[in-house]
Amino acid sequence: MGALMLQGTGSDVGKSVLVAGLCRAFANRGLSVRPFKPQNMSNNAAVTVDGGEIGRAQALQALACRVEPHTDMNPVLLKPQADHTSQLIVHGHVRGTLGGGNFREKRGSLLPEVLESWRRLRAHCDIVVVEGAGSPAEINLRAGDIANMGFARAADVPVVLVGDIDRGGVIAALAGTRAVLDPADAAMIRGFVINKFRGDPALFADGYRQIEALSGWRGFGVVPWLPPAARLPSEDAVVLERPAHDNAGKLKIACPILPRIANFDDLDPLKAESAVELAMVPPGQPIPADCALIVLPGSKATIADMAALRDQGWDIDILAHHRRGGRILGICGGYQMLGRRISDPHGIEGPPGEVAGLGLLDCETVLTPRKALRRVEGVALGRRFAGFEMHMGETSGADCARPFAMLADSHPDGALSADGRVMGSYVHGAFSGTGLRAALLETLGGRSDGHDHAVTVDAALDAIAAELETHLDMDGLLRLARGENHA
Repeated sequence: MGALMLQGTGSDVGKSVLVAGLCRAFANRGLSVRPFKPQNMSNNAAVTVDGGEIGRAQALQALACRVEPHTDMNPVLLKPQADHTSQLIVHGHVRGTLGGGNFREKRGSLLPEVLESWRRLRAHCDIVVVEGAGSPAEINLRAGDIANMGFARAADVPVVLVGDIDRGGVIAALAGTRAVLDPADAAMIRGFVINKFRGDPALFADGYRQIEALSGWRGFGVVPWLPPAARLPSEDAVVLERPAHDNAGKLKIACPILPRIANFDDLDPLKAESAVELAMVPPGQPIPADCALIVLPGSKATIADMAALRDQGWDIDILAHHRRGGRILGICGGYQMLGRRISDPHGIEGPPGEVAGLGLLDCETVLTPRKALRRVEGVALGRRFAGFEMHMGETSGADCARPFAMLADSHPDGALSADGRVMGSYVHGAFSGTGLRAALLETLGGRSDGHDHAVTVDAALDAIAAELETHLDMDGLLRLARGENHA
């Protein structure tokens, strides 16, 4: 059995993709592999085979390993919500709400539960590939750390540090990390990887050697920019800030980027359609008047995001779109916003209160302490689909008598307006399958190219694994993971 941990010089250096690629590469070598992230912070999550939730990146990494996602792969998950607080998920289930201050005090007490998951996971595979969070150079956060060096030292897992050359300053980022680390933490790092390189790696040979000399760590290789990564679900909302390419002439689907947007990877299968332009609308911009469909996405703080939607004037855009005969789809929190009212009497997502919704569906939502977490199958728009529920709240009203979907257990899901132009559903991931996606596009006057999203993602993982086999010292990484000398 072996283990290897990737930490980064900062956020968004590509750790999640590299871990997924290593998982697939090792699995392709015939090894039994599992991913692990001690602590994650993300509002993109997935339901596991054991009925809990973990970060979406770990679910993708499980897919890379060709195994079902399990709560032990991400024992601590923080889901940011309103008022600088986060929902705390431990072993897949809600354990309360934390503010920035009390989490720093509490996180150290979670280490035994992190190690509990770690031991269970490690006992059932040949190798575990671990992903850190943020950067170990954030030494102001070192006390009580369970995400980076706190875990690495407690579990005695060797670390490889990832630097992102595309953002510039990679030599300083790697050498600087070495300079600020406590000697015992620095001793856990056994090498580095340069990620997101564009051009001829030979041009960086001098810089590579200088990093080795300044840090005392060996390099495991230079990974080029990986185009297949664009076909993978993203966990980090920073990708939403990047401008879209020109999509003139395509069917336009618009989605406002809410402050606490969640599970926005629900839209990835639509974005991958050749005839679709997915316009992610940032704050300060109107929702395009020429869109065929507006999607209101999931939200970790529905009432707060409802207020933000109004602050941006997006409610005016949405109502105008509806008056022009346009279609609207709400998923999870977005579905709740389409109703007449959202109430939070127990203070689930913030201070107790209620807010008026958009009133486009005749229904109301009451947020409740119980969290629905389950995988589902069903039929919607005449087509079969599969997905998962992950929500806190119960919605009822006249339009719920016209459900968006009928689930396999004969349970109705969601609601439809009388004219069928406004749709709401609690199911995430429903458009990954070709059938429902094609039916939705047909209602918009478009046509699906019929691509299988699961096949697309799987092929991207294989392509990334092949690049890592070419550009990294994979045998050296495997020896390091196994604790063999001369990694």
